[in-house]
Parts: sequence; C-alpha cells; structure tokens
Amino acid sequence: MKKYLYIAASLLLTVTMEAQDRPMPKQGPAPSINIKKPVTFVLENGLKVLVVENNKLPRVSYNLTLDNAPFAEGSKKGVTDLVSAMIGNATETISKEKFNEEIDFLGANINFYESGAAASGLSRYSGRILELLADGALNPLFTQADFDAERAKLIEGLKSDEKSASAIANRVQNVLTFGKEHYNGEFTSEETLKNVTLQDVINHYNTYFVPANAYLVIIGDVKTKDVKKKVEKLFGADVWKKATAPNLTYNDPKDLQYSQINFVDVPNAVQTEIALINLSTLKMNDKDYFAAILANQILGGGGEGRLFLNLREKHGWTYGSYSNIGASKYISKFSSTASVRNAVTDSAVVEIFNELKKIRTELVSEEDLKNAKAKYIGNFVMQIEKPATIARYALNIKTLGLPDDFYENYVKNINAVTPEDIRNAANKYFLANNTRVVIVGKATEVLPGLEAMSAKEKMPIFYFDKYGNKVDKPVVKKEIPAGVTAQSVVKKHIDAIGGEKALKTVKTVLLTAKGTIQGQSLDMVSKISNKGMSTTEISMMGMSVMKQVIGDKVGYQAAQGQKKNIEGEELVKEKKEAVPFVELGLLADKSIVLTGIEAVNGQDAYVIQAGTTRYFFDVKTGLKVASENESGEGAQKRKAMTTYADYIDVKGVKFPYKTTMDVGMPLEFITQDVKINEGVTDKDFE
Repeated sequence: MKKYLYIAASLLLTVTMEAQDRPMPKQGPAPSINIKKPVTFVLENGLKVLVVENNKLPRVSYNLTLDNAPFAEGSKKGVTDLVSAMIGNATETISKEKFNEEIDFLGANINFYESGAAASGLSRYSGRILELLADGALNPLFTQADFDAERAKLIEGLKSDEKSASAIANRVQNVLTFGKEHYNGEFTSEETLKNVTLQDVINHYNTYFVPANAYLVIIGDVKTKDVKKKVEKLFGADVWKKATAPNLTYNDPKDLQYSQINFVDVPNAVQTEIALINLSTLKMNDKDYFAAILANQILGGGGEGRLFLNLREKHGWTYGSYSNIGASKYISKFSSTASVRNAVTDSAVVEIFNELKKIRTELVSEEDLKNAKAKYIGNFVMQIEKPATIARYALNIKTLGLPDDFYENYVKNINAVTPEDIRNAANKYFLANNTRVVIVGKATEVLPGLEAMSAKEKMPIFYFDKYGNKVDKPVVKKEIPAGVTAQSVVKKHIDAIGGEKALKTVKTVLLTAKGTIQGQSLDMVSKISNKGMSTTEISMMGMSVMKQVIGDKVGYQAAQGQKKNIEGEELVKEKKEAVPFVELGLLADKSIVLTGIEAVNGQDAYVIQAGTTRYFFDVKTGLKVASENESGEGAQKRKAMTTYADYIDVKGVKFPYKTTMDVGMPLEFITQDVKINEGVTDKDFE
C-alpha cells in the first residue's frame, strides 16, 4: 500500500511544478497606457460607485468591496470565515437551490464573502445579475443548520492541516512576526471556532457589512445612467441602512534587535520549511515603491530570481526559493522562503542570507535590472485589458491614496528605476541583521547542522511549538533499551497484527480506499500477491489518473497518458515491497538496522533502516506507525513519509485503515474494504 502513495505524491508534485515557472516575456517598446477613468457617484448611505463603460464585449462585472480596517477576532477567531462561508447560501426571499439554479441559467458567476461580493456575466442579463448580487449580499439568511454544517467543514479542514509542515510554518511565521494579539498574528483553531455561535455570525455581519467604507465597481457593456438608477434602487439608504464599521487601532509590531532562529520541531516533516522575515511598511504610494518591487523581483520573484538560481539551479536543494514583499496601507512583511531537504537546511539558510547581503551591498547589473523591468512591464500590459484588473486599479486609487495617473505612469516609473535605487530599496526593506529565521522541520535531522551554523554565525536558536508557544529544546537522541534489536521490533509488530502464522496464510489482498487531494475525491484499488506482484490504480471522477503494475517479470507505471516500464534492479526492488506484509521479509533480513527512537505523532517509535526506506514502530504497541522512502537525485531528490493508523482486524489480521502521506500537504486515504484471499488472480498483474 505504500508504493501507490509515492506515485500519487509524484503525480501531485509534477502537476504543481508544471505551472510553477513561465518564460519571461521579451521587452518591446514602451507601450502607451490609456486606462479609462470611471464615472463616480456616492449614495446617501455612503456607498461609493465607480462605473467604467466598456462596450468591446457583451459582458459586465460587478465588484462590491468593504474597505474596513482590519481587526483581531480574539477568542472567536473564525467568525469572519463563517460569515464568508454562509453569506450567499440563501436569502430571505429565495432558497439556496433556486438561487444557484438561476445563476446557472443566466450563465453568471456570483461569489460572496465577509468583505464583499463579485459577479460577472452577459450584459443582456446585467440587471438580474445585479439584483441577485444585492439580494445575496444584503439579505442573507443565516440558519443554525447552515452554521453547524459550515463550522464542521472548517474544523475538518483544520484537522487535515495539523500534520502539514507548510501549514504549521505559515501559522507560526505570522504568530512570531506579528504576535498572537495582532490581527495578522492570530489564527483559527478548533477551540476558537467552537466559541463562535450563530448569533456571533449575525452580529458580525450587522456590524461590519455596512456601506460607509463600501465601493461598488461596475465595468462592462452598460450605460452609466441606467446603472445609477438600478444601484440606487438596490443599494440605496432605504435598503442598506447608513452605518460605519468600527475602526480599531493596533500598535505595530517591531523587528528583532538581532537576527535569531526560531525552530519548530515537526517529527513527520519530510522537508524543512525556511522563512527569513522582517516587517514591511512599504506602501504603493511611496516614492521607492517601484524600486522595492523590482529589487524583490531580482532577488526572488520567480524562476529567474537569485534565490531560485542559487538554491535550485546551482545546489539542487529545492524545487524553488522565492521572496515576497507586502505593500499595503497596513503593516505587512518581507520574506525569503524555501522548502529544502532536511540535510541541507543550515546551508540553505546561509545561502539565503548571502543573497540578501549581496543585493544590499552590490549594484545589480544592467542586464538583471532590464530583465526584471521586462517581467513587470510584460505582466502589466497583459493584465490591463481584463475587467477584473481595471476594477482593481480603480479601487486601489480610491482606497490606497494613489494619484489618479498612477497606472498611466506605471511603465514610466518602472523604467526610471536605477541600480542605485535597487540597492537603496534593498537596504531599507530587506533587513540583514534584524531577521527572524523561522524553521519548521524534523529536529533529529535538522538541529545538529543548525546548531553548528548558529554557533558560527552567532545567531541564537529559540524553540517553539506548532502554535508559536515557547518550549524547551526538543530531545534529539533517545537511548534504545537494552535487549531491543531490529528483529525484536519487527517481531513485536507482526505479533501485534496477528502473528507470523496468520500472516503467512494471506496469499492475496484486495484493498479499496477513498482519499482527497486539493479538495478532489480519489478512489484507489490495490491488489497484492505474496508472489511479489501488485497492481494499484487511482481514479478521480471515474477516470484513471495513475496505475502501477508489478508483474512476475515486467512492470510499468502509467499516468497522464504516459507509460514508463519498470525493469532491472528497479523491478527487483519493487517486487520485494509488492507483498501483503513487508515485515515478514524484514524479519528474515539480517541487514536491517535499528537506528534510534523518534517521535511520530507525539509518540516514541523505534526506527529501522532497510536500504533507502525507514520504518517506524510504536514503542508501546509495536504497531508500524510510519514509513519513509527516499528517491530521486539532486534537485529531484525527496523523501515521502507515510503514516498508518486505525488498525482494524480482518479475519484475524490487522490492517491500517487510515494512511496519510505528507508531500507538502496531507494526502489521506481511508480504507473502505479489505478482502483476504479472494478477488485477485495472476491476470491482474499482467
């Protein structure tokens, strides 16, 4: 069962990587930018309306945005998520089913969220689309049944993130950078969600979904005079009462006095999440805004960025390394990030610091600056014809205090940036001596190297749990009790799941399971024979997305229309694992080594090394709780860790019914049925 997860992981990573980087557009002559100015008017209740007539296509788009000041939700964090989930599900005048049916009939798209709504469709239906948008936004029906269902979904989603190193990293980075009391630092938990009631959702909506700071941007094949009448009728003071949302103020967090490492131990992490962070006060109306975004582009804006070229292309440590700088009217952050192999964590941190220091002290080349400008100008030109872009630009000018000609002068301002401007902006916004280095990874594999680097760079290490609470340094090495051997550990597992005699009676296994990946449902069927043969197929929406067959003398993998034969030494290795119980082979293998004790899901487990695979067996129960396989070379080298839980007895033999793999995100399969010695023939492996 282990092997199909490796293949599914490879499929996921392949799909993710295919869209990661695109060629940089070639620089042409500076285009003439002419963005049509909106006609604006303000309703009595304070709603600001911006209309841009564009008759090129028979379409219209509406964007309602509430530009309220950010706020912390405290012990009820998650109430805004629930408002977003519930608003638009139904209204006081129309059921959810009929609402969605009419949207489908019109061929429209309408979405609602806590801070606004958006809709688009054919202009022939523009009036009705706007009516549905107004009804959903201003007359939501919040019911207890809907509340219970949406809260349960959110809680389930949180549970799936608990073992994800990337999800933990994102949470801890914000907690440590901004503080738990800050709106950017607080996080939603099962506890805070359970504190939220239906009345909290209603109160929040009534308090914050108000027109004083609201903007309605309308773009497309419309007439302003007709739209104005419609908007006044649907959004006027008689319908949407005049009110202003609270404007709470917060003390901005401060950068560190000295650089430090903040480490979070995630024992199941197969790679390390690295982030070098400092606060950012950059705003779009700052005079050095264009220099700052170009500096970020050169440092880590994509596949041509220095971080990417260093960590991936030169060293082969990661699939990609990037930087990002926030530009908001509120406090944000600058970060340089990478997900790397555990063994090179300390080296990757050093190289990221080297690139930060280089762009702060050395002038960038004219070629690097030219390429960065071409990337920004090319993207800008490609976007300006899109209605959503024009809506965003019009809104930005109003809400961010930008000059009216900001976007007309965008290309000119980009082209005016000099190498000296880049260095000055990097010195201002990319800190080198006040950097918070947040590292989330497996302590047993990461800490020794980090501690050596810490001592050399005089950069202290502080330890935190996955919620950002300070903790003691994790125990990296635990002593193995006297008398415990690799064979005794494997024997204990075999006894725990039924005993050697019972396992040897199992000739074939037919297993079916269901899983999810990025919200999509997966079905898996696996057939295994003790003759060293197996077949596994994963399908999505009835279509096969992956199949692997290990036969008597041949094997292959098929995915995305491509087929790869498995032969030679690779086939020999696969056949060793293509059996119902790998542990029977381990028991007879004198080369396996008991390497130590590590934590898996908070419980101590013995670790056994067998070739390139490590197996983890719970110290107390003896059950196998995880396996870790390493594959690939160079930049393609990666580890895949699979955890096993919920063992259930099937005809005297226990099988894990919950199998989860961490490939940067949790990939979970729940076994639906296990059949022993039935439903499998040798023809299944041809």
